[in-house]
Order: sequence, then structure tokens, then C-alpha cells
Amino acid sequence: MTAEPARGGAWVRSMPLVFVFLWSTGFIFTKLGLPYAPPITFLVLRFAAVVVLMLPIAMLFRAPWPNSPRQVAHIAVAGVLLHGGYLGGVFASIHFGMSAGLVALIVGLQPILTAFAAAPLLGEHVSRRQWLGLLLGLGGVVLVVLQKINLSGLSAPSIGMALVALVSITIGTVYQKRFCAPFDLRSGSVIQFVAAGLALLPFGLAFETMHVEWAPKFMIAIAWLVLVLSIGAISLLTLLIRRGAATAVASLFYLTPPTTAVMAYFLFGETLTGAALVGMLLAIAGVALVVTGPRPR
Repeated sequence: MTAEPARGGAWVRSMPLVFVFLWSTGFIFTKLGLPYAPPITFLVLRFAAVVVLMLPIAMLFRAPWPNSPRQVAHIAVAGVLLHGGYLGGVFASIHFGMSAGLVALIVGLQPILTAFAAAPLLGEHVSRRQWLGLLLGLGGVVLVVLQKINLSGLSAPSIGMALVALVSITIGTVYQKRFCAPFDLRSGSVIQFVAAGLALLPFGLAFETMHVEWAPKFMIAIAWLVLVLSIGAISLLTLLIRRGAATAVASLFYLTPPTTAVMAYFLFGETLTGAALVGMLLAIAGVALVVTGPRPR
């Protein structure tokens, strides 16, 4: 967990698919746990649990820590953006009444925004083939979430928080790639989740009761989100950002709505329309065009 995987090998090739699967389960378990805690409270507890688990592990195994305050600050800023801003924005926009489908559509603009930012900030060249893939992927996401889009809950706060999530995940991806030198995933997780938790805590104290109902479903949900998402999937995302082009990594998020839709079909009996199935194929084709494009200069 301390170093990058060796070049090549089945595990390295499977990392993107494993990440997409794990990340997609987050929506399922969030849906399971949100009835028992306010959204920001839910996230603060989740981040605190990650710190409680990872800090002793980092100390026990003598994980290296960043050797300068500047690098600690960069890792912390990336954590606030990737975890606090993105997840906090998504949870808050749904809390303010926006449908999950519309949130997914707004956040689905992230790969395209990342591509625009990656060229001047990271020196990445995005080919015409990759731009076509990004547009195909976005079209696929639209078709997948179309039946779940409801405009009745639109409000200034819900739209604002959805945009906060979109901007945070976009800037966070580019920022971590640009400013964060390779860091140990154990100590880095502690820094990022402490920073994200401290950033969200004032909002929870100001706007929520912070009351939690410790029902079995809630405990199952938070255990999964902590162990599988915040430790497992986020570690994979960090490695993917470290190893690959930011645009290619961002395009993987196009596969999340289709994967979640399939999971919801089997777990909750939600319907899969013909348009959604076509959207899944478009999303897969779009991501394939992006990730098989030319390597960054």
C-alpha cells in the first residue's frame, strides 16, 4: 500500500475496473445509510472513522510522512476538494431537493471540464478521438439517468451545491496530479480525511442537528463506505491519478451511473429502460476512446 504497483501485470490493468465497481457501490450504501443521519454529519463520521483506522496503521508500520509543510498543505487541499467539496456538495444538493439523477448529470460534466483544465495546467494533449469519447460518455450518462431526472426540487441552494461538487472534483483531480508528489497512502489518507472532516464540521454544527440513529443498516452502510470507499476506492483513485493522465482517469466516472443502475436493478428492483441500456453502451464506448488515446506529452 506504500508504493505504486509494479508496471504491467493483471492487477494494474484491472485497477480502473475495480475502482469503478467500488466507487459505484458508494451510491447504494449512501442510500442505505442516509435515512439515519443528516448528510454532513454522515460524512464527518465517515471521515473520522477513516482517521481512527488509518492513523494507528500508519504509526504501527512507520509509514513515511510528507517531509515539508508545503507538501502536507497540498495533500490537505486535495483532500478537502476531492472528499469534502465533492461529497459534501452531492449530499447537500440532494438534501436541498435536487433529484439524484440531475445531480449525477451535473457532476457528469467533470471529465470534460478536467480535459479543458488538463491541457494548460498539466500539459496533457487531448486528441479529437478523446474529445469524441468524452462527448459520447456524457451522452451515455444522460440516457442512463434520464428517467431519474426530476426538476421539481430545483432551488438556488441545490443548484449551487451541485456546482460546488462539480468544481471540487474537477479542481481536486487536477490539483492532486499537479501539486502532490507521490505520497504514502496511509499517512496521506490521514492528512486528507482530517482536512476534509475539519472543513465540513462547521457546516454540520451550523445547519444540522448532528443526531444519528445507530440502526444496523446505518452501521453496515458506514462500515462499507469507510473500508471499501474511503480506504479502498480512494486509494485506487490516488494511484490512478498518480499513474495516468487526468483526463483518462476522469473519464472513468462516466461508468459510475451505468454500474450503479445495474446494481440498483438487482438490489432494489429499479427498472432499466431501453434508453438506459443504450446509454450504458455509449458510456463504455466513450471511455474506451478516451483511455486508448495518446499518452500525455
